[in-house]
Amino acid sequence: MSLQPHLVEPQESFAIRVRGRVQGVGFRPTVWRFARDLALSGEVLNDAEGVLIRVNGARAAVDALIGRLHREPPPLARIDSVETWPIAEVAADGFSVVESAPGAAHTQVAPDALVCAACAAEIADPFSRRYRYPFTNCTHCGPRFSIVRGIPYDRVTTTMAPFGLCTDCLAEYRDPADRRFQAQAIACHACGPRARLVRLDGRAVSFEQHSMLDDVDAVCSLLQKGEIVAIKGLGGYHLACDATRADVVARLRERKRRHAKPFALMARDLDIVRRYCSVDAAEAAALASPEAPIVLLRADGPARLPEAVAPGLGLLGFMLPTTPLHRLILRRMERPVVMTSGNLSDEPQVTDDVAARERLGGIAAFALMHDRAIANRVDDSVVRLSGGAIRVLRRARGFAPAPIALPPGFESAPPVLAYGGELKATFCLLKDGEAIVSQHIGDLEEGAAFDDYGRNLELYAHLFDHAPAVLAADRHPEYLSTKQALARAAAEALPLAQVQHHHAHVAACLAENGRPLEAAPVLGIVLDGLGYGDDGAIWGGEFLLADYRGYQRLGTLKPVAMPGGAQAAREPWRNLYAHLMAEMGWPAFAMNFAELEVYQALSQRPRASFDAMIRDGRFAPRASSCGRLFDAVAAALGLCRDRQAYEGQAAMMLEASVDAQALADEDEALAYPFTIPLLPETRMPYLEPLAMWNALLGDLILKTPPGVIAARFHRGLAKGVAAMADKLAGGEGEVRRFDTVALSGGCFQNRVLFEEVARRLVAQGFQVLSHARVPANDGGLALGQAAVAAALSIGDRPCA
Repeated sequence: MSLQPHLVEPQESFAIRVRGRVQGVGFRPTVWRFARDLALSGEVLNDAEGVLIRVNGARAAVDALIGRLHREPPPLARIDSVETWPIAEVAADGFSVVESAPGAAHTQVAPDALVCAACAAEIADPFSRRYRYPFTNCTHCGPRFSIVRGIPYDRVTTTMAPFGLCTDCLAEYRDPADRRFQAQAIACHACGPRARLVRLDGRAVSFEQHSMLDDVDAVCSLLQKGEIVAIKGLGGYHLACDATRADVVARLRERKRRHAKPFALMARDLDIVRRYCSVDAAEAAALASPEAPIVLLRADGPARLPEAVAPGLGLLGFMLPTTPLHRLILRRMERPVVMTSGNLSDEPQVTDDVAARERLGGIAAFALMHDRAIANRVDDSVVRLSGGAIRVLRRARGFAPAPIALPPGFESAPPVLAYGGELKATFCLLKDGEAIVSQHIGDLEEGAAFDDYGRNLELYAHLFDHAPAVLAADRHPEYLSTKQALARAAAEALPLAQVQHHHAHVAACLAENGRPLEAAPVLGIVLDGLGYGDDGAIWGGEFLLADYRGYQRLGTLKPVAMPGGAQAAREPWRNLYAHLMAEMGWPAFAMNFAELEVYQALSQRPRASFDAMIRDGRFAPRASSCGRLFDAVAAALGLCRDRQAYEGQAAMMLEASVDAQALADEDEALAYPFTIPLLPETRMPYLEPLAMWNALLGDLILKTPPGVIAARFHRGLAKGVAAMADKLAGGEGEVRRFDTVALSGGCFQNRVLFEEVARRLVAQGFQVLSHARVPANDGGLALGQAAVAAALSIGDRPCA
């Protein structure tokens, strides 16, 4: 019998570069574990470009390592690219994890993440050394962006640097087999941050008074007793109270000066949420996801919360406990709590303990503080199920600053800084083929938000080592963000692309959907409040044939005066009056509809002054705004007629009032009609609402229920929008001008409108693109601006 020689596979050495969200998420110990399983030697380290692996072994084993990294990454990791090249043999005995290497930043900072199941089990286990420890975390969960101050993401570059590790934590931190290996926020009772309950009036806390043993647990008792408590969370302070107590919620509203805007809620578990809301599988998954956002849910459960929680709305915004601290506070809480941002109305969240005493002391009697500093303010994210997908309405904690990969064709794009808009402000950095959109910052007209915007611009430049070659901003000359961009462009001699507002909306939708740079133009339908048009007028209901490099305005909503300019956005009756005067004039309105309550209400207004203002035009600019049309219809139904307490209130209440049965079952012929004539000056097609107003006012005479009127309006507008798209594409027998439609703008955060428009467009044979990862509202503008500026810098090709 002959013996076959034993074949030894040749040993080779390779470097493997992994880019993406691979730092601070347990990626290196995962590599270490896989490499040991495969009998590979070498090393793995973090550096400024991501993770670098140097490995010796059989080529098949190296390929197997790469395959397992793709198939079995850590829960919070995201691999964007893997590059491999041969190198000289690595001198290594076994496989090891080595210290991070410095250098220019080309990697990602992970967002903060919901407490994982393993850590949640530990804090509930009396035999665990982290039993009831409120800052428990591991590489699969916990604080990330909110505590980071620099790159690479190591403990010394976070706000955990002051906390030296005890012997037990140090052993876990050094053990690649432990899930806390190199977990930069690792801590325990012995060595980590500590929470303390304080009275904001300076008096001592008496635990006997509350019958509780520790500071964190005492918060639950305080909430149950009807107190308002300020709680230091991941990215800022919250104000919490018992959501079932109408008197306490009213007290919080009065003290916070937030008179109508809905409050966010937190509940211990899904069972409590389901008492008040219906929750489907996608919504439940979003609540329990690592991002842990506020999820807007239908308030149609068997129990009801006080009207003061979300006045006039049919939705409640719930989140589950995001940190061990919140889990411990709510473990005995059998009912939901308000968990709203810790601030006075419209100001940014408080993050500093001293500021909490100064600014929240008049609102909350107690504060739960801790000694881990918040490096970066991050508000709670908000999402909603619409059109079968979870869609981001406010992108912040859990999502930012995770990058969005740019579509094919943008590989050679230079570094871009886009300054975004003025409301719901964000900015965007383009670097290495990725778009890094900042967290939601707020309305820049508020001084504190504007200051925070400036601090974040500096922070992101530092974290991502970003030096822009091109700047981008909105065309509106009075936007504070645009003024900043203009000043920097002049000071540093940088090219500045001023991007039309609605073009940026379309480009953002294209970018997040991966639409290639050289793809054919789409019809962008942008329905929002206000944007600066090419003609110096206010646009807000636009049909643009657009790609990244350019656009052509093909259609619009009817331009109608806004008496008082910005004041009209705050007082819906002004828009109602302007619409009725533009459609029929006062004599016809009085002749046909004088019996209506709305006629009596408008007749009491200073009509002569407003008629003169509209004729003059200087203080009543015309706007093709879909948002103002919603305001006008809401005012006709008596919703927020005099004044909106917050932006979008009238439109939100109009959506909330829609009768679901009428929406689903009524004859299509009852939808309020819009026609499509041509503007006299430009011959551009526009949506004319005259017939809609006649039908709506007629229904008011017939005492049609408001919910039915709201349903007919939404269906009619959607029908008109879809008809406009079909008309612009070309009729029967013609080659269509476009086959894809992109929907953007804040009005498409209205679920009824979005779903009705999208359904009709799909039925007409169009592919429909829409937002999910960035907001359809102005929170997505910066991404679109950056994409347009990058496209123009790569090469100029006008929109077809």
